[in-house]
Amino acid sequence: MTGPESPGPEDQLPLAGITVVAVEQAVAAPLATRHLADLGARVIKIERPGEGDFARAYDDTVHGQGSHFVWLNRGKESIELDLASDRGRGAALALIDRADVVISNLAPGAMDRLGLGAAALRERRDELVVVTISGYGDAGPYTHRKAYDMLVQAESGLCSITGTPEQATKTGVPVSDIATGMYTLSAVQAALLRRERTGRGATIEVSMLEATAEWMGHPMYIRMYAGRQVGRMGLSHASICPYDAFPTRDGRVLIGVQNDRGWAALVRDVLGRPDLVHDERYSTNIARVARRAEVDSLIGALTRGYGSDELAGRLEEFGVPAARLNDVAGLIEHPQLAARDRWREVDTPGGRVRGLLPPMTFTDVELAMGAVPALGQHTEAILAELGLALDDTPEGDG
Repeated sequence: MTGPESPGPEDQLPLAGITVVAVEQAVAAPLATRHLADLGARVIKIERPGEGDFARAYDDTVHGQGSHFVWLNRGKESIELDLASDRGRGAALALIDRADVVISNLAPGAMDRLGLGAAALRERRDELVVVTISGYGDAGPYTHRKAYDMLVQAESGLCSITGTPEQATKTGVPVSDIATGMYTLSAVQAALLRRERTGRGATIEVSMLEATAEWMGHPMYIRMYAGRQVGRMGLSHASICPYDAFPTRDGRVLIGVQNDRGWAALVRDVLGRPDLVHDERYSTNIARVARRAEVDSLIGALTRGYGSDELAGRLEEFGVPAARLNDVAGLIEHPQLAARDRWREVDTPGGRVRGLLPPMTFTDVELAMGAVPALGQHTEAILAELGLALDDTPEGDG
């Protein structure tokens, strides 16, 4: 592993010494636990024997492995346990008795039916932090509905504001899952910090609908207090103008003017039209939004006179926010990621793969980027730690 400074000792990682047991699948919980592993926690992933996390088989594009799984499961240990059996549950409880955190995102009520619900685990060990992730929460008429990312995006209203005026869409990445995973990560860290003060653990519930609803704050307030639905704006913005991709001689450049000073810099300094700075039709953002089509047409006519590189240079020179419309290859080749040395290599069962360092950078220690586990890779070793053998796991309490 290379980097601007050598990785510090493992015990300098922020969550060194914390053990997490994960009964998880798909995206939301695995994202949270992968970040916990990056931060130094030991994450033990319980998987269904013979099948494992179904995200392993979403596709086979990464050396024969699922791209979601490789993304979300580095740095973890995999143990195969049949939680429907007394022996499997007993082994799971033995693991949990040594853990600090338990995270699950099975179907609602599944952990309770297995005897591994939050109340039972907290009664067993009050200092435990137990997180249950679900689609819609543990009460209400939607509790038992299926809750895949696309469905929650639709139910939350996110799809209604995403896309073009003609077509509603979901986002290109699973943002409901990602939001849920990040709130789970935040809640676990907060609970562990509180436990340092009080000695008490926590029972935490995170729902995909509520996580996504939190991200809908801006359009919710417009609906509640202005009585209107935010339109689907494509690359544009409902409350700001000009804010879109504008044509050049050889492509497009995104321009995002945030305030009236930015408008002045754009039209006077970049585009050479100082007469537009104080034109009352355009001088305030509210006025520009009211005349959006007119403003976009005006700016587009001016930007067409420049090549993309030239325009991007002028926008940068005068401090007007702008960006290129990259594709994914453009992200992979992005000069900023290369300049900041963000790429590393990670071991997987199919071979080494590239991966980005976690986005939270500690100056004194490089965060962990452990290997992606094969299904059941650590079963025998973990059971041995518990004093158990593969054929001699204990009978459970239930």
